[in-house]
Amino acid sequence: MGKKMQEIYMFFIIFLAGFLFFKGNANLFYGDKKALLEFLSNVPHSRFINWNEQIPVCNNWTGVTCSEDGSRVIAVRLPGVGFHGPIPGNTLSHLSALQILSLRSNGISGPFPFDLLSLKNLTNLYLQSNSFSGPLPFNISVLKNLVIVDLSNNAFNGSIPFSVSNLHNLQLLNLSHNKLTGSVPKSLQKFPKSWFVGNDISLSYSWPVYKNHGYPPSINPKPKSAGKLSARAVIGIVIAACVLGLIGFTLMLLVCCLKRKDADVFASKLEKGRMTPEKKISRNEDANNKLVFFEGCNYVFDLEDLLRASAVVLGKGTFGMAYKAILEDGRSVVVKRLKEVCFGKREFEQQMELLGSIKHDNVIELRAYYYSKDEKLVVCDYYSHRSVATVLHGTREEDRIPLSWKTRLRIAVGAARGIARIHRENGGKLVHGNIKSSNILINSQQYGCVSDIGLSTITSPLALPIARNAGYRAPEIIDTRKATQASDVYSFGVFLLELLTAKSPLHNAGDDDVISLVRWVTSVVKEEWTGEVFDVELMKYPNIEEELVELLQIAMSCVVRFPEQRPKMVEVVEMIENIRPAEIGYQGSSEAKSETCTPTPLLAATNGPK
Repeated sequence: MGKKMQEIYMFFIIFLAGFLFFKGNANLFYGDKKALLEFLSNVPHSRFINWNEQIPVCNNWTGVTCSEDGSRVIAVRLPGVGFHGPIPGNTLSHLSALQILSLRSNGISGPFPFDLLSLKNLTNLYLQSNSFSGPLPFNISVLKNLVIVDLSNNAFNGSIPFSVSNLHNLQLLNLSHNKLTGSVPKSLQKFPKSWFVGNDISLSYSWPVYKNHGYPPSINPKPKSAGKLSARAVIGIVIAACVLGLIGFTLMLLVCCLKRKDADVFASKLEKGRMTPEKKISRNEDANNKLVFFEGCNYVFDLEDLLRASAVVLGKGTFGMAYKAILEDGRSVVVKRLKEVCFGKREFEQQMELLGSIKHDNVIELRAYYYSKDEKLVVCDYYSHRSVATVLHGTREEDRIPLSWKTRLRIAVGAARGIARIHRENGGKLVHGNIKSSNILINSQQYGCVSDIGLSTITSPLALPIARNAGYRAPEIIDTRKATQASDVYSFGVFLLELLTAKSPLHNAGDDDVISLVRWVTSVVKEEWTGEVFDVELMKYPNIEEELVELLQIAMSCVVRFPEQRPKMVEVVEMIENIRPAEIGYQGSSEAKSETCTPTPLLAATNGPK
């Protein structure tokens, strides 16, 4: 009995210890949650932030990153959300596990938040581009784990604290464009001068400015001269220098010629994997033109994030270059630099607000836009799955993958639903204007999703012989800006033919004769060789002949010559849904479905040119 009681007692002790352990962790995390809510409720802000007592913090709260076990908050990134006023005390200081704090590009004022000095685990601190003032903390060295500190573009005054010298892990310290005085401590003279310019401090040290924002390279002492050079050696050096100079000059001319071929100002080249504009968007230029986010989107980044993000060129399309930008928090977005925008700022903003309000499962949502005199940008979700154009006609073997009949039906009905939703907007007057297979993306459920909505109306008309969507263009359209819903239906009909045949809208028929897909299919059907139309990949699926013919008939009804004889998109949706409703998911008359600002999960593929 005594032994049994002892076992029960030990079990109780272990249970109690475990309970207290988990309870302690839960309370600890609740403390982080409470600190964040206290901070948010006491700092005015202009953008909506979805922090809420009722929803879990990890993977839900905008700009908040938790530890792997979900017990602590380790990063808070809220750049450009419209904070203004001072940071309240006794809030962020409770986030004792915090490693990264980014509050840059806001309007925060007041002194340096000395409460932050209690965050012993802090490694990255971004407070640049705010309105902080007063002296820097003399004992900043208590944050011994700091690696990156950016306090630039504020109004800090006084001298640079000598205690900064004790931050042995420090790799970046940007204090530029403040009101600091005095001199740069000797221990900091290993950093580039650019990190201290814009202050009233001495920059007499001789280190050059390094583009990589890192430490200057090691300088090896020059070996002592063993004697004077001979006249022959001097002549040889002069000749070699002349030859090298001539080669360098030739290379410079070649580079300049190559650069002139690309007229893109924004991100026309990638330097070390970052988008680097040839003409920088300065902080003072067009100060009121900020990155504008659409309602309901909880992404946290700003223009500075986009300019310094790692970037991959996705392609050059009808409206300009498209890039995949990987942001500071690991998320990916697509940035499109619009060319030949013919709207002024007010009209551009009105059109963007209209397009940004469209929320549907089969429409790629716009998340933000930027307008200035020289740059017009739009930002949307990055879809990891390929575009239909890439899958059907990709130049790389790994891009061209067989599409099953079920997948092609899902792509068709998804794209149709998306276009029908677009046509309902603006009192039933909104037009897509650029429907083509490279603008139809495939989501994770294998449905088609429409991108580049409505951009044709804000750009200058394209010369028709070189218009990138020439094969999709309805015969009545002369000005590309004057597309109609009927011309959208025609373009979608061409897209359906492309799905059925796996042929491009325009293809070479031999003897330099370029034939349109519509013309070719019409001639084949007229000769009663309908079976010759379909992609050979589809021939391996049994018992689908009737369904193939049904979709072909729908496509042909969309590409009739006279606009008034074409069906409406809502009718097209219903016809496609009736082909195989159990497989493709019946949704009636394409009623819109709202969705949150959550992109498709990231995989390895790209959006493709737009």
